[in-house]
Amino acid sequence: MKSTYDLLVIGGGPGGAYAAKTAAEKGLSVLMVEKRPAPGAPVRCAEGVGKELLREFMKPDERWVAAEIERAHLIAPDGFSMELNPAKAGSEVGYVLNRKVFDRELVWQAAAAGSDIMVKTRACSPVMENGAVKGALLEYNGTVTEVKADLTIAADGVESKFARWCGINTTVPLREMETCAQYLMTGIDIDPHATEFFTGNEVAPGGYVWIFPKGEKTANVGIGIGGDRGGKPGIRPKDYLDRFVQKHFPDGKIIELIAGGVSICRPLECTVADGLMIVGDAARVSDPITGGGIYAALYTGKSAAEVGADAVAKGDVSKKNLMKYDQDWRASYLGKALDRNYQIKEVFVKLNDDDLNAIIHSVSKMDMTEFNTLSLVKNIITANPMVALKLGKAGLKSLIDSI
Repeated sequence: MKSTYDLLVIGGGPGGAYAAKTAAEKGLSVLMVEKRPAPGAPVRCAEGVGKELLREFMKPDERWVAAEIERAHLIAPDGFSMELNPAKAGSEVGYVLNRKVFDRELVWQAAAAGSDIMVKTRACSPVMENGAVKGALLEYNGTVTEVKADLTIAADGVESKFARWCGINTTVPLREMETCAQYLMTGIDIDPHATEFFTGNEVAPGGYVWIFPKGEKTANVGIGIGGDRGGKPGIRPKDYLDRFVQKHFPDGKIIELIAGGVSICRPLECTVADGLMIVGDAARVSDPITGGGIYAALYTGKSAAEVGADAVAKGDVSKKNLMKYDQDWRASYLGKALDRNYQIKEVFVKLNDDDLNAIIHSVSKMDMTEFNTLSLVKNIITANPMVALKLGKAGLKSLIDSI
């Protein structure tokens, strides 16, 4: 590790690793630090990503694709199951990854491109000069070292500590922090090529239970609920998940447990500052409906590195010059989808079980030639006047009609 770099990346998840790789390929000297001993462990998500979205960045590799998804089942609170056929479901969720291998592959690519990598190393303070970020104090094995950098990318996850230390409010409102628990289970009877989503306020208030297969008889079985819906014994995410598992997989074996939070709020108001760029979950670009963040992390990591490399080359890493990154991703498919899905989420988390039953029953009868979030909501509005009224009051229908 040197004492100065062109770029310092804080965090070795998909966003940080792809930023480090892209910047190194553009000729920057790069240091990426990761606080965990190994990238990708422990896993902190359900590991699903769309096929076409992932292919924007790389070809799928059997080493880190755990399952290819051909269909999805949406289960209403009353137990009715709706199947989304391969043509409809494939565009939304296509692969379940093995993140322990996938994340390490990204870090290896960053290293192969020329980045220096430090694991078990955490940033403990930014280095500030005249109000601009100029690197960080890094702690490794009890020793603190100052590393200077022309530009720093914060990729340190939900409620980014590093960005907050730089003066940016990254606190996620409690009701918009989906609290999650997930088991990796084996010995369970599942469709190895279908994802399943269970809805209902008794099953997962303000969220849903997911089953994401990772092979024959093995799957991630998890739950996310609204941050303001639990917290007390008996109504914590793990409590709901245990009841679900006991009912559906009483003989299954739990071989891993993870817990955490996913922001389902709007992105940060601004994702750049003087000498600083923010990507991935740290920028709050996870999907407000699904909580998925792999694609958004890759997209913002790549975009930040490209804009940042130009800024470093010009010797101007001011907020004004870095704003192109913030403007570009907001104007992209990603930014527009985040804005639209946030508004949809705000309506749907307030629906009761009768509303959800009516929606899923009505959607199951539709002949949708294209399945995606937008077409789904349009069909719901058409088929269900009650929900259309609620959406209309929220100002959402006019938004959808305008797209």
